[in-house]
Amino acid sequence: MKEMDKLRVLLPHWIEHNGEHADTFREWAEQAGAAREALLDAARLVDEANARLQDGLAQLGGSLEHEHHHG
Repeated sequence: MKEMDKLRVLLPHWIEHNGEHADTFREWAEQAGAAREALLDAARLVDEANARLQDGLAQLGGSLEHEHHHG
């Protein structure tokens, strides 16, 4: 597999994984007391990073997920 194609498979996984972390940060923020805003800020930063990763994925031509099979 070409490196760019591999990246077009990996980026969606990274984006999804980051999103899961951001969701967890938000969930824990409600119980974090004084650290609440720090966790919410971290979640926003992860969302911003995901937006940049999504831009990069679009610039590469989008996801190849539908063509990739784990084996």
